[in-house]
Formats: sequence, structure tokens, C-alpha cells
Amino acid sequence: MTMSTDRSPGLRVVAIADADSFVKWSAALIDSAPDVDPHLVLVQTPLVVSVAQEHAALAGTGIRPEAVTRLAYDALAGWLSADRPDVVVVGGRGPFVRLIMRQIDRVTPRPVVVSGLPGMSIPAQRGAALYRRYSDLMVVHSRREQRAFAQLADRLGLDMRPSLATLPFARPTRGAGGGTDLVFAAQAIVPHEPAERSRLAGILRSAALADPTRRVVVKLRSRPELGEAETHFERTGLTDLLRDRPDNLVLSHEPMSRALETAEGLVTISSTAAIEAMAMGVPVIALTTFGVSKTHLNTVFVGSGVQGEADDVIARRFRHPHPGWLADNYFHDPSESTWWSDVERLVDQRRRGVLVPRYVPAARGGALHDAWQRKAVLGAEDRSVLGSIALAVGAPLVRGILSARTMLGHRGAESWSDDGSDITVTPARYQDPVVRPRRSVLATVID
Repeated sequence: MTMSTDRSPGLRVVAIADADSFVKWSAALIDSAPDVDPHLVLVQTPLVVSVAQEHAALAGTGIRPEAVTRLAYDALAGWLSADRPDVVVVGGRGPFVRLIMRQIDRVTPRPVVVSGLPGMSIPAQRGAALYRRYSDLMVVHSRREQRAFAQLADRLGLDMRPSLATLPFARPTRGAGGGTDLVFAAQAIVPHEPAERSRLAGILRSAALADPTRRVVVKLRSRPELGEAETHFERTGLTDLLRDRPDNLVLSHEPMSRALETAEGLVTISSTAAIEAMAMGVPVIALTTFGVSKTHLNTVFVGSGVQGEADDVIARRFRHPHPGWLADNYFHDPSESTWWSDVERLVDQRRRGVLVPRYVPAARGGALHDAWQRKAVLGAEDRSVLGSIALAVGAPLVRGILSARTMLGHRGAESWSDDGSDITVTPARYQDPVVRPRRSVLATVID
């Protein structure tokens, strides 16, 4: 365990995360704050990044290796009590955020708690808001997201404070692009169905065969064969579908920023890598072959000018976004990003004793439900007897709830089927196991 002793005059800010996309986001966010003493804590869960993933996530930030600490969950409250940060940024899936905030609630003085999502967050989802409603501030990254989460909070009756920040790893830069690579930003759950993922592999293969002199680079985020996980569970792996591939179709685990340095253009369905590419001046194709819908998380690109079909990918007809779309979607004027001034105001209120703590309430259902929530996030890292009992009791109940939701569907206004709205008030359509099946525990968290 390490702890920084060389404090700068600025605020002490600690980011707490586990999974790859949240590590990248939270580290880049605290690195973007002015005059702070930053530290990153990686909590041991089944999704925690490997050392290689950690290095990729921190590429481009100023966070030094000695400013990173790996902790068991039960050690977190003690570490925070000794470190006494002014601000804690919690980056993780909703159940992880709730569990971490329970540890923060044990810390005196309690720091200001910031939460957020690691990229594009249209549609604004019910679970994202519910799990983060006890943080003092929730960070969003576009004016459109700010409106959507304010609307969602109003619909759900939540006291939420969405605050605008520039997407921290999508800062405008020059010198990228101009290469010859078609870079594809892979996603674990989009598209979701096996047949769709097989068709996607075929598109990438066709793009490589169309010009053997130029590479198609499939940018991946984990190596399952090495025990690495990522935020979402990939049930149909692209690596398996691409075992038989042309020599110029290559798999890459390097940081996205590095992959874009040699890119002719980027292709994705709905990855935030599209925003990262736009910031670097790299043209984009947002693939619409599988549909444009909330379930594909790509309605945000409607009107952007970068949408395209499979034929466009194969022919490498990349596009730059329309200026009018940019201002409302992740490229607002930096002066509009008030998240850090909002944090400073909250820190001042905390120091004066007027910031009312937003404690996470005890789980309904008592100790067994509390043990279930802990076990579902920590998996094998939780060795408690009550956690094992909760898993045995809770898993069948959760499967029943998920089956009922599937039967009832997600229909109606502001649901997953309403592609004309930017919010969803119904539960998430696809539920990931927080602990991967290959690690023997099949806990699934629902929102």
C-alpha cells in the first residue's frame, strides 16, 4: 500500500475505480482539474484492471505510478481516513459506486463525492441516475447530456446535480490522423446478438480484403486469455470470430490515443472513441448497419453527419462531423464546463460545515440484501459466509426478476423502445454479470 506525502497547495483529490473504462475516465478527469494533488485507488473486484490495462488507461495523463494504490474493499475506509482527501471521484458501474459510497460514509470528515460516466451517456439511463443519486455532484460531458439527466432526475423525483465537464480524454490536438489504418473501436455489448457480431466480423474482414496494402486495426480493451476483464461482458468475442483473418487485419491493445496517431479514420457503432477521434481531427464512420436505436447506444449520432453503412466502411468513406452537432455534443465551449468550480464550491461548503452529507441508506431487506449487494460487486473477493448465503438465495430471485422484465418488455414513452427521447425511465435492457462466468460466480446486478 502506498500513500502520497508530498502534498501540493491544491486540493487533495482521489479517484476510486476498478474497470478499464472507468479507470481511464476518472484518472483523466482528476488530471484535468487545476492545481490538485491527484491519487488513483484501484479497488480489487473481478473487473479490476490488470497492470497492462492500467498503463493503457493512464497513458496521456500526468498521474505517476507512485500515485496509484491497489486496495481490498475492506481497507478503503481506513485508507481514506488516513489520507483525508478533499474530494473523491468514484468511477465504476452503478453497483460499485453505491458500495464505494458506503465506505466513504464511514470517513470523517466526509469528502465531497463526485460520480459520473466514462463517456457518451445518451440515452440518460434510469440505473445510472439511481445508483449515483447520493453523490454530491454527477459529471456529464455535453449540454445534451446535462439536459437529459436533469429531465431524468425530474421524472424519477431525484435530487441530482448534473455538472458539465469537457470529456477529459477528448481534448483537441493536432498531428493525429493522416495515416492509413482503419481503426475499429470494439465494444463488448454492441452489437449484442451473436449473428450481428458475426456479421460485424465479416464487415471488418471485407474491409481488410478490399485493400491488402492498408491495415484494419481492431482496438480491443482486454485479453480474456490473460484473465483480464472489462466493464461489460462480451458473450460473443470478436477475437474468436476473427481467428481466420487476413494478415492486414490486426488486433491491438494499445491506448486508443496511440492507435489514432496512425489512423486514416475510425469506425465504431457507439464507442466514445468517436469523440476522441473527432477531437484529434480523425474522420469517423458511426456504423448504422445494425440499426440506430437506444439499444445500440447510437442515437446520439443522429444529425452528426458521420453515420454510414457497411459499404462506407469497406470503401473507407470517413466523415467529419457537422459543426452544429458538435456544440451540443461534447464540443461545447470550455468556459461552459463548470464542474470544477462546482466542486470547489462544495468543498468550501463542506469546510464551513454547511454541506449536508448524502449518505447511502441501508439496503431494504436488511443484512441479507446488504450482503447480496456486496457479493454481487466483489464476487470471490468477498469471502463472508453471509455473502455466500445471499448469493445462493439471491441468484434465483434475480433470474426471476430478469425473466419477468423480458416478458413485460420495455415499451412506452421514454423507454428503451422510444428512440425519439434522450432518457430511459425503464430498467436496462441487457444485464451483465458483474462477476464473469469463467470465474465461477454468476452474480448479476440489476438496476
